[in-house]
Amino acid sequence: MSYLSRTLPKRVLTPSLTQPIRQTRALTTPTLQSTPRTRTPRSNQIHPSPSHRTYHSALHARLPDHSYTNSQTAILTSALTHVPKHGFSATALTLGARDAGFLDVSVQLLPRGEFDLILFWLASRRGLLRGKVEEGGLFRRIAAENGKDVHELSVEERVRGLLLERLRMNVEVRDVWQDALAQMSLLANIPLSLTELHALASDILTLSGDDAVDATWYTRRLAVSAIYASAEVVMTRDPTPDLVEMAAFVERRFEDRKTLTDKITGIGQCAGFGWNTAIGLGRSWGLKI
Repeated sequence: MSYLSRTLPKRVLTPSLTQPIRQTRALTTPTLQSTPRTRTPRSNQIHPSPSHRTYHSALHARLPDHSYTNSQTAILTSALTHVPKHGFSATALTLGARDAGFLDVSVQLLPRGEFDLILFWLASRRGLLRGKVEEGGLFRRIAAENGKDVHELSVEERVRGLLLERLRMNVEVRDVWQDALAQMSLLANIPLSLTELHALASDILTLSGDDAVDATWYTRRLAVSAIYASAEVVMTRDPTPDLVEMAAFVERRFEDRKTLTDKITGIGQCAGFGWNTAIGLGRSWGLKI
């Protein structure tokens, strides 16, 4: 739970009793509603500098986290134990509420219902992944699997190891994960689903030691997100108990990505050589280049 507390910030729900109180105050003090709000003069507004970089930097705001109260966290944590049997469903939420000592009606505390249970699973697994890295044993195991010392691991090997470790956390729910993917693909749920996928890719790259902040910040996260999302689909069809086929798929995707990167680099080097040759030829003809 220590990892969950860092991953899931708390958000206080507004009690239902506060609405009548606000209405009563509005009736007794009507003058407050007519008070105009103060507008900031345009001269005092802060405008971004035109030289500010458009790619990601440490100054950019963090993506919003899904947050839960203590009651919501207790219900969702208990409900996860019922997911392998009942899926990410209302039944799992109801059983989780009972296990946590709440009435069945308490599931109404979760405004998104079953989708909240999916988000909680995703966010809690991210917390467990960070916890394994902080404990120090995960990278040692990845290094042993690659026949290397932990200090010899490249960033790509760390990324691949973290991605596979996160996918293996879905073993206990892989039989019901297709239904979860279907819920995440609903139009209303897509924004938060993509936010969580981006957060996972960002965590994996950060934990692997990739701290570069440049124009490729987004493309690296997009690549990791694409590999993870496609591997999840393969996982639901993998009949092997240890997800051997899924792991082989991830390996192929990393190899394809490396090959594509090498080709793009080669094209760039060839173009640069041609450009330099053209400049040299122009200068030999007396052009002021």
